[in-house]
Amino acid sequence: MLQTNQVTVILPVIDMERARRFYEKQLELKPLGQKPDGKFIYHCGGTEIALFPRPGGTKAEHTALSFRVADIGKAIGELEGRGVKFADYDLPGLKTVEHVCVLGSEKAAWFQDPEGNILCLHEDLA
Repeated sequence: MLQTNQVTVILPVIDMERARRFYEKQLELKPLGQKPDGKFIYHCGGTEIALFPRPGGTKAEHTALSFRVADIGKAIGELEGRGVKFADYDLPGLKTVEHVCVLGSEKAAWFQDPEGNILCLHEDLA
């Protein structure tokens, strides 16, 4: 039953206007509008992203959502051109080169929205 339903990813935000500027200007997501409960919705492929006002913001230290892209290098370049800052890591089992880490069958690169949510780009290798 669930495999045919649309998924909505909910991201907590402290400052809705700041978050909206990031998602609309830097990520160029299509806004769908605000819901009566205060969430602001974006359409992204077959998924919706809902920014949800929360005074404490996010406490997550993991990737909240990942965008699958065909060419991670090109996607990084486009986002950097719009001011997105990518993270670099040099940890045991996780080292980035030019923002990209190869993890088994995919490449990945991470960045944060202005609210502290960890977002990712990933490119399938196979």
